[in-house]
Amino acid sequence: ALERWGGGELLARVRRVEPSAFTRLSALGVEEQRVNVLIDLTSPRASWAALGDGYRIEARITVWEGQDVVVVPSSAVFRQDGGWALFVIAGGTAQLRPVALGQRTMRQVQVTQGLAGGEAIIVHPSDKVRHGVAVVAR
Repeated sequence: ALERWGGGELLARVRRVEPSAFTRLSALGVEEQRVNVLIDLTSPRASWAALGDGYRIEARITVWEGQDVVVVPSSAVFRQDGGWALFVIAGGTAQLRPVALGQRTMRQVQVTQGLAGGEAIIVHPSDKVRHGVAVVAR
């Protein structure tokens, strides 16, 4: 979806993500890696007729979606014995649980094995959290 261009939300489909990035200096003087993405607008022409060359837009691009997916914050999972793990709260204690991960973003990860939807987990576990330690949910 394309947003913040001066009109309503526009729907589009990604046609091509160019194979190489380039470096651009941001307005704050930070070097950024960018890549061009070519899109085809799928909204009716009347809804985007006022969109012109050089307009600034913001794009939300869905790269994967699924149904009945168990998702947790990225900050809940950590490396453990060559795999991934998290802490589940069960019976008032922290229980170390190995998990398998699927799709990931910077903020969320999909748990494909080891966790059922609705189970309480510990987000941002400190180094004081260990298997069997008493915890209180907040």
